Amino acid sequence: MEEKGEGLIFIISAPSGAGKTTLLRRVMEELSGLRFSVSYTTRPPRANERDGEDYHFISPSLFQKMVERDEFLEWAEVLGNRYGTARKNMHLLKSEGIDLILDIDTQGAKRVVEQIEPTILIYILPPSLESLRERLTKRGLDSPERIQFRLANAKRDMEEARRYHYVILNDRIEETVEKLKAIIMAERCRKKKNALLEEKMNQWEEPHG
Repeated sequence: MEEKGEGLIFIISAPSGAGKTTLLRRVMEELSGLRFSVSYTTRPPRANERDGEDYHFISPSLFQKMVERDEFLEWAEVLGNRYGTARKNMHLLKSEGIDLILDIDTQGAKRVVEQIEPTILIYILPPSLESLRERLTKRGLDSPERIQFRLANAKRDMEEARRYHYVILNDRIEETVEKLKAIIMAERCRKKKNALLEEKMNQWEEPHG
């Protein structure tokens, strides 16, 4: 039988500005049994962000202490700010049998995959680099230099996306939401299939004489 505590882990990666946050919020509203693993960061919250919901916003000194205590499953520094996924969040949420969504970059995904299996890797692709530039500019959060840095990172990220299980083009949000929901449901069906087969094979084993 399928045991509690064997929730699936979905890693969602995308270039900054690809619409990932909006997408994940929509999917989590429409599908039950999903939990968002809230990352830690040293950057200040933006106007529409809430502590403990979007990120755990902490000081650089506290983040460093967590690094030294090996409390992060993965962490990275981007544009002078640090981001990390706490081990305790992972173990606590997974033990509840809830499927987890991790919003992390491709480098962080590599480190998680090395430590936890199985994971389902999903990459969200913007329609084009030009559309990504437009989205980043309209957000008004970054200087032109930072936008250029993010675009250069996006190109490198897309190379890493080749090793992901799924790649979704985020062209029309309604269609993208449905595609991501379909992937999650399909992976849940695959998990149930494996559990059912294992159960039945154990039941149908011939007794040894």
